[in-house]
Amino acid sequence: MAKLFFDYGAMDSGKTTYIIQTHYNYRQKGMNPAIVKPATDLKAGNRIRSRIGLEAEVDFLVTPDDDVYQLLREVETRFNVVLVDEAQFLTRAQVDQLFELVTLDSIPVMCFGLRTDFTGNPFPGSQRLLELAHEIRERKTICRCGAKATMNARKVNGVFITEGGQVAIDGIDAEYESLCGKCFMKYVGSIAALAR
Repeated sequence: MAKLFFDYGAMDSGKTTYIIQTHYNYRQKGMNPAIVKPATDLKAGNRIRSRIGLEAEVDFLVTPDDDVYQLLREVETRFNVVLVDEAQFLTRAQVDQLFELVTLDSIPVMCFGLRTDFTGNPFPGSQRLLELAHEIRERKTICRCGAKATMNARKVNGVFITEGGQVAIDGIDAEYESLCGKCFMKYVGSIAALAR
């Protein structure tokens, strides 16, 4: 049975690297994987790029208005798997459409993204994936103190910030640092205060 997977993790947990590796593995076996990326993610253009320098071409760059189910069904070649990078930027409707692709067409879909933004609040795409995914897996990375990082802190000009829109693209509008909860509160502030 095909499944909808959601792999989440803080920045630097290797999500994009894993997509590129998985894409390579499917291609090596003579299969047809598809890489999908929301157009909201401006870095690397129509490619995905890991922090360690690996890259892959994106097959479908989707806007918030795109029907992902129809987009993937209208191509001539059937995909063996769909790999979605930066899945937090999908709309709730697009996650529903991916669920339909898995359920109705038996195509596995593996989504990778952040669970929460720089204030600890969920992204709409991630929240819907947490509700619908058949399998949820955490990808781990470490904080500057050595503990497991679970938070994504935003910096502008090297200074942690707590205000701004939910979306600011890493390396273009801001930079991010993965922190554990304790370091997040030490350097950024209280989650309760950010939620107000």
